[in-house]
Amino acid sequence: MAGIITLLTDFGIEDSYVGAMKGVILSLHPGVTIVDITHQIPSQDITSGAFVLSEAIPFFPKGTIHIAVVDPGVGGKRKPILIETDKYFFVGPDNGICSIAMQREKVKQK
Repeated sequence: MAGIITLLTDFGIEDSYVGAMKGVILSLHPGVTIVDITHQIPSQDITSGAFVLSEAIPFFPKGTIHIAVVDPGVGGKRKPILIETDKYFFVGPDNGICSIAMQREKVKQK
C-alpha cells in the first residue's frame, strides 16, 4: 500500500508512543508515507485536536488517511470510527475529534 497516513495526537514527544504507533503502521503497510500533523495537542483537548485536524486536511491529496487520537477515555470502551469522505479517510475515537473536519467534507460512509 503506497499512500499517505497523517497522525495527530496528544501523546507528546517525550516517550515511545508515537514511535510505536509508526512502527505498527509501517509493519502493516511498508512503503506508506507517514506525516506528523502534531503530537502536541494539549492533553485530552478534543476541541483543539478537532480544530487543528480541520485546518490541516485541505493540504493533503485525495486518498490520504488521517488518524487522530485525542481521547480522555483511551483504553476504555469507546468504539473507534472510520469515516470515508469524497477525498479522505478518518480514523479515531468516536468522541468528536473529526467533527469540525466533517463540516468541510462530504461524508460518504461512517
